[in-house]
Amino acid sequence: MTTDPSRPPRIDTGKAHPARVYDWLLGGKDNYPVDEEVGRRLPPEARTGARQNRAFMRRAAAHLAERGIDQFLDVGAGIPTEPNLHQVVQRAVPASRVVYVDNDPIVLRHAEALLVSHPDGATEYVLADAQAPDEIIRQAGRVLDLRRPVALSLIALLHFLPDDERAGAVVRELVGALAPGSHLVLTHGASDLNPELAGRATAQYARAGIRLGLRARDEVACFFDGLDLLPPGLVTTTEWPTPEERSAAPENSGVYAGVARKP
Repeated sequence: MTTDPSRPPRIDTGKAHPARVYDWLLGGKDNYPVDEEVGRRLPPEARTGARQNRAFMRRAAAHLAERGIDQFLDVGAGIPTEPNLHQVVQRAVPASRVVYVDNDPIVLRHAEALLVSHPDGATEYVLADAQAPDEIIRQAGRVLDLRRPVALSLIALLHFLPDDERAGAVVRELVGALAPGSHLVLTHGASDLNPELAGRATAQYARAGIRLGLRARDEVACFFDGLDLLPPGLVTTTEWPTPEERSAAPENSGVYAGVARKP
């Protein structure tokens, strides 16, 4: 784990944090009353969306691992929830190397206990902010070989960066540091699929001091500029199955998802 032992991270239990709210939505126990309060005020669909989002992450990660990607950088990883990304990909490729990044110290606490790598691979946790891509790349480079393809995972992260210019810069800088053949795996809350629900969710997060910037499909598509989207393109989380699952009718979803390759 990458942290400074002389400066133990401080956990603020009086202010809600997106990672802990997400943990509550998923039915986890690693959150505080302030996070639960936010979660309970969100529309009930938020729990369904969190579950669908997590399921997409696992499908996309397995899809890439089965096709030979063996390095993963998960920015905004959140509190570990089994099966975690490294467990998914190391089933397919035991030697996979995974770096998790989050800015909440409670994630570090649980990561230390739960993120145990397959002995043939490696799993590391970096305490850093998504808005410091240079620092993320610097620390990730200690574990990952950035001369080779990496799967960059930005799951339910960018809608917590409501400034379009800054969110776009974070994606460009992270993707720009990766080798050709790398992939971007991204999900993002939609403002246009159900505007009424989107407005309610935004308002409830705002009450807790969390800025939420949901975006329309065309705005989310901009994050994939210069990349080649894999089929079926930019769709909702439940519309991005692996080929063998496409016969099932997808559930409704309020979150966009896509996987794209860097040429």
